[in-house]
Amino acid sequence: MEPRIMQVKSSGLLSADQQAERERRLAMAVGRLPSFSAAAAEPSDAVSAPPALLVAGSPTQVLDPRLIVRSRWANRHPSNFSGDAFAQLREEIRQAGGNVQPIKIRPLKSPGTPAQPGEVTPRYEIVFGHRRHEACLLEGLPVLAMVADLDDRTLFIEMDRENRVRKDLTAWEQGVMYRRALDTGLFPSKRALAGALGVDHSALTKAVTLADLPQAVLDAFPSPLDLQFRWGQPLAAALAAEPEALLARAAQLKGRSGPMLAKRVFEHLIGHMTAESADAAPSLEPIRIEHAGKHAEVVLTAKGGALVQIAPGSMAPERLDELANLVAQFLAG
Repeated sequence: MEPRIMQVKSSGLLSADQQAERERRLAMAVGRLPSFSAAAAEPSDAVSAPPALLVAGSPTQVLDPRLIVRSRWANRHPSNFSGDAFAQLREEIRQAGGNVQPIKIRPLKSPGTPAQPGEVTPRYEIVFGHRRHEACLLEGLPVLAMVADLDDRTLFIEMDRENRVRKDLTAWEQGVMYRRALDTGLFPSKRALAGALGVDHSALTKAVTLADLPQAVLDAFPSPLDLQFRWGQPLAAALAAEPEALLARAAQLKGRSGPMLAKRVFEHLIGHMTAESADAAPSLEPIRIEHAGKHAEVVLTAKGGALVQIAPGSMAPERLDELANLVAQFLAG
């Protein structure tokens, strides 16, 4: 039976981007800064020094975001540049007329070549602040940036430290970042990488284990961002013990008519379910509720009961009494 989907449309913070309007706004904004005009007009790699500011004791520059490219070690999943959280960041930057908190960049050793005559030539690489840079780029606003000449290892260490301080990278994203550093030879081993970053070796290993999972397993989850550190080893062990069976279960989960909560996907993949989950095994497809990036499921259990499952992060703990009152009203109806 096909699942019933209840879609609650979000009002949204911004309308859809219009390429022409974005370019016009960016040209107007950066045109007021003489250094930008000089950079766009000169065909050579030389560029006039942009005006310097001082933010929190560090020299910063106001730059055309088109002069800046993402780092090859960028650890952001594409979903970080969409959705409500990014829309909120983008709206804050739009209202402020730019990013209040500067990003950090380094000069490119070999500046890029514009695809077409008249285009701005990239001259810098992001150390950290990819989301802020993308928001400024989409909003047609100059970006406030600290510029430092860093080697590859220092860039990677600072990027990792910034993301861990902000606590907004998922386990899988951290794993992808660490795996990339190992594969490119930036660090010779996981232990050396953990020592350079000042992180626990076992935690780093768990993150890399998640990044090493085959794409077929990742596709079984609603998003790889849902993966948790503690799931890496059990999934890797199941893959080593029975690869064909695990991949078959992953394909079945990917092909199902409606999405499942990440924890239930994990339990199905490793070949067993907890007693609570087994009791909740539905005889009908769950009703999935989505609103403003929050998710919940209403499930009819095998024993004829009903289970409401609210995804992590979709409900504040202080609203538990409110939810209980709603259930009480339903039962009294």
